Amino acid sequence: MAGSALVVGASGIVGNNLVRHLRRKGWQVYGVARRPPANIDGVQPVAADLMDPASVRKALQGLRPTDVFISTWLRQNTEAENIRVNSAMVRNLLDALSPAGSVGHVALVTGLKHYLGPFENYGKGSLPATPFREDQPRLNIENFYYAQEDEVFAAAKRDGFGWSIHRPHTIIGYAVGNAMNMGVTLAVYATVCRETGRPFLFPGSATQWNGLTDMTDARLLARHLEWAATTPAARNQAFNVVNGDVFRWSWMWQRLADWFNLKPAPFPGEGIPLERQLADAGPIWSDIAQKYRLAEHDLGVLASAWHTDADLGRPIEVVTDMSKSRKLGFLEYQATDDSFFDLFARPRDERIIP
Repeated sequence: MAGSALVVGASGIVGNNLVRHLRRKGWQVYGVARRPPANIDGVQPVAADLMDPASVRKALQGLRPTDVFISTWLRQNTEAENIRVNSAMVRNLLDALSPAGSVGHVALVTGLKHYLGPFENYGKGSLPATPFREDQPRLNIENFYYAQEDEVFAAAKRDGFGWSIHRPHTIIGYAVGNAMNMGVTLAVYATVCRETGRPFLFPGSATQWNGLTDMTDARLLARHLEWAATTPAARNQAFNVVNGDVFRWSWMWQRLADWFNLKPAPFPGEGIPLERQLADAGPIWSDIAQKYRLAEHDLGVLASAWHTDADLGRPIEVVTDMSKSRKLGFLEYQATDDSFFDLFARPRDERIIP
């Protein structure tokens, strides 16, 4: 039987797809964010500043969710600040929910920086062997994902709820204004290339171009989150979650180019980061948006070049093992090229890209 879900980060890629999925499955859904979406049928928006304990307590007063899904974070200038801010958000949320005693399960979405390290040390030093597996130990460095996990573990010990940790790879899903949004970023980049005649050049490293990798569709992640919340064998477990296929960017780049009717530029052996390629593209995007009467004229709202560069510029091959989920019964699969194509169609339909 469907429960009552509190989805924290409802305006982001993960949260937006999750609230829609849970509503389709009959859950009662509360969507929490600083500016929660108010246009999703059946989802009750809850505005809260998770850094303000009083704001959180006031926003959640009277709510008795059975399940909590945490898919939010705030990027800071240093990892020490990432730890301070993002652990506090989880702690403030779970402290505010504690008195009601209604929560039976808390799911936390983190990611592969659990294995790769935080932005300050991303993909450097001594890393665990690939494919990444959930039983590999934490890196011996500070990481805000670890701090968030520890807040969940401490609250679970105090309040007696079960938990699950979900570690997706790069997430493909629709959201505007999101800090980590490769799909929409690449759609904007392809549009700029098509409209200006610039080369559609893979912006990453030779290792990423030639090596195997995988990704996570936000819709599949939503199903995985519900599965873990409703499967007793998944209680108190950490899980990797990816689509189930592997690919090389040397193959995928041609597929993306075809969708936009582009001819990809030959890969020169090392790509030019998108932050450099798009450094002058703000006025160009504004002109494109005016020409096609698009909904968003600000390139900075749509593209997160820094994050896409971090993923595509990694000097190591990254693939993820899903055996743990498979053995417990989660058998969902999603072809990653179709994930991109489905994503590209939505901003076109909503006049984000022409």
